[in-house]
Amino acid sequence: MEPRSGCPINAAVEVLGDRWSLRVLRDVIFGDRRYFRALLTGSVEGIASNILADRLVRLVDAGILTRGTAARGQRARYSLTEAGIQTLPIIYALGNWGLDWRSGSAELRARQQLMRDEGPAFIEELMDDLRARHLGAPPKPHDGSGPLERLDAAYAAASDPTSP
Repeated sequence: MEPRSGCPINAAVEVLGDRWSLRVLRDVIFGDRRYFRALLTGSVEGIASNILADRLVRLVDAGILTRGTAARGQRARYSLTEAGIQTLPIIYALGNWGLDWRSGSAELRARQQLMRDEGPAFIEELMDDLRARHLGAPPKPHDGSGPLERLDAAYAAASDPTSP
């Protein structure tokens, strides 16, 4: 798919600028949802199955996701490419804007707040973790729990009414 112009912002927006693509990537990245059914039922925004199918095709065609081959009776698994992993700083920047300028529930904001508090080193650590999970890169050692586990813990703590 050739972009309408040579402008790099336009080229990026043509791939990522629709209503659902970044949400699908968010769920693949942060929710580790890699199968159609998990993406369909796991989105809090309630994406329709035909829209999800279309976005997955578009993201695969754009080289942001790969679709694993599924044997008969098996489900296809989607994986991030390096280009897909490189969307994380974009999603992080959008989330920071959302923290500053939009309202939302504490539990859904907790992950973004953790990433902001941890800073750029956390984003790099998460990108390394995604490379190991999606591209088969050797995992890098962490001090303590991994980035996805820390994000899940932040969400769980914000969801727990007995948490301080």
